[in-house]
Amino acid sequence: MLGVGILIPILPQLLGVPGSQYFLLDPSKADLGLIYLGLLTASYPLAIFFASPVLGALSDKYGRRPILLISILGTALSYIVFGIAIVLKNIPLLFISRIMDGVTGGNIAVAQAAVADTTELKDRVRVFGIMGAIWGIGFVLGPYIGGKLTNSELVPWFSSSTPFFFAAILSLLNVISIFYYFKETNHTRQTERKIDFFGAIKNITKARNYGSLRNLFLVSFIFNAGFTFFTSFFNVYVSRKFGFTANDVGNFFGFVGICIIFAQLVVVPIISRRFPDWKTLKWAYLFAAIGLALTLFANTPLALYALI
Repeated sequence: MLGVGILIPILPQLLGVPGSQYFLLDPSKADLGLIYLGLLTASYPLAIFFASPVLGALSDKYGRRPILLISILGTALSYIVFGIAIVLKNIPLLFISRIMDGVTGGNIAVAQAAVADTTELKDRVRVFGIMGAIWGIGFVLGPYIGGKLTNSELVPWFSSSTPFFFAAILSLLNVISIFYYFKETNHTRQTERKIDFFGAIKNITKARNYGSLRNLFLVSFIFNAGFTFFTSFFNVYVSRKFGFTANDVGNFFGFVGICIIFAQLVVVPIISRRFPDWKTLKWAYLFAAIGLALTLFANTPLALYALI
């Protein structure tokens, strides 16, 4: 998650902000750059969508450890390819890198399966909560670090490709740690398990069989789609409106992450003790919508931070 967060400040600067020193296209092709940015942003989760069930099935069949090793090594290679693509200003290579990372980045599902293997049912909610908190910390630190790694005022040789090579190093350290310290957790191999490359689509179609949860799935989808619009393109907006650099965007999303962690650790426990879940969810979605809309009326960076 640290590696994913590191990329947030720099991706829009490459294709969505013509005034950026890191813009890879001719400034006259700014509109085309936004289309490229949207497709590039979408290519990664789309690849994860199809790859996650496949990697999960492979880990059921062959074990968690080898799949984690191979997939995280693939993630490291994808970051290296992306850094090279920036240096060469090669747009197709950017897409190849993100799809490669998406195909191998479905390893989060395998990591969750490993946790489930080694955790009693009664403890899983608590343990997955800890994982969620760790991912949140990665989201906080990632954009901040990514912004700093592009700042040539800090270190002269820092550039737009530096965060990607740094993310590759993190992934390689991850591979080494798994190789030496991670013990296989899947001791009941499903050797007859078939690999279904369209498992993700079938899983979505099964969602309609869950009765009253169907509406919750739809609401969750709509909210996450909206929040992804925010994380993917709001940095383009603030870069164009306030002249934010990659470093400024990193600071901004680091602050967003701190607010999210504060809400999770302080606000949510207080609210959940006083109100039922469904009422909390209803009002949380409403205020999230109002809050995001209000950010468009901020005329100064200080006002923007206050609204966030």
